[in-house]
Amino acid sequence: MPPVFYAIAFVAGLVANWVVPQLIAPPQIALPIGGALLMAGALLAVWGKRTMERAGTGVSPLFPARVLVTTGPFRFTRNPLYLARTLLYVALALLMDTPWPLLTLVPLLGLVHHGVVLPEERYLTAKFGREYENYKTRVRRWL
Repeated sequence: MPPVFYAIAFVAGLVANWVVPQLIAPPQIALPIGGALLMAGALLAVWGKRTMERAGTGVSPLFPARVLVTTGPFRFTRNPLYLARTLLYVALALLMDTPWPLLTLVPLLGLVHHGVVLPEERYLTAKFGREYENYKTRVRRWL
């Protein structure tokens, strides 16, 4: 899912906050949690990207997969880059202390799941067959 979709959903949440201002939590709670999620999301994104590059396959889902990556963060989640973007999204909502982007996150994740993750899984199954099927039984889709 292109990052622009995350940006559009987030901006929609900010517009909603402009119309009906709300806070998630007191800043002394929202800011440290948001900061921790921001760091976790950024580290996961870098780790996932570097793992794919070291394996010799493209990071973008627009290009064909050359190898099935099952090391690094892919040992724990089949979608570390989408998970990283989601963590960053939630972190920004917390750092801005507004709940509205979290409401727009729900339909966004539905689009990511049905429009990107499921088609990617069908593609990887067709390309890597039994190897990918075995991987799916060992590693969760998200967490």
